[in-house]
Amino acid sequence: MKPRGLSATMAHVNPARDAVNLFPTAPWGGRVGGELIRKLDPRARTAWECACGPGMMAHGLQDYFDAVYLSDFVQYGRHRIFDFVRDPDDQAPFVADWIVTNPPFDHCEDFVRLAYRRARRGVAMLVRLAFLEGQERHALLYGECRYHAVAPFSERLPLVMGCWDPDQASAAAYAWFLWLKPGVGPRVRPPHPYVIDIAPGAKARLTRPSDLQFAAVRAAA
Repeated sequence: MKPRGLSATMAHVNPARDAVNLFPTAPWGGRVGGELIRKLDPRARTAWECACGPGMMAHGLQDYFDAVYLSDFVQYGRHRIFDFVRDPDDQAPFVADWIVTNPPFDHCEDFVRLAYRRARRGVAMLVRLAFLEGQERHALLYGECRYHAVAPFSERLPLVMGCWDPDQASAAAYAWFLWLKPGVGPRVRPPHPYVIDIAPGAKARLTRPSDLQFAAVRAAA
């Protein structure tokens, strides 16, 4: 099923949008997230990609959910305009089982708190593995919004400013962080968050020919 709000042709990124730190996610990285969610929560049916950009991650997520809802605070295509951090809960355009996104790194903590409050069943955030670091963040991850698992990529998931280029390399390490809401998942949970292996070969296994429609659409001159 095609994600709601996803344009058939991806809108070009322009220089004004570069200021919002757009780092599009390769669709295969979104499919990894979809697999992880369905393993942890087989009853998940809907997902809200709340910082969707041009829709690469949502294109991958659609393989795992009955419906994928799209929003962003910048207009890239046919998606709902919603500032996930600043707009109030009563203006949220969607209610979904899971909220799944690659949030702006400077606002990761806000996205986690709000997503955990707004999601019905769980939250999945694709962020730098360095998200584990920091004294203030420790209180969020192990107290206020205790995460369930972290899944680092064994092979690099390249995220590049302003575009997705399938041939691009990256030195940064990224991981999926996952939160389960109370009552979701196994009755007996491990006492500590655990690590899920994303084995080498995920890129080759989860890349589809349709992904190329999103490739290397760069900022307009």
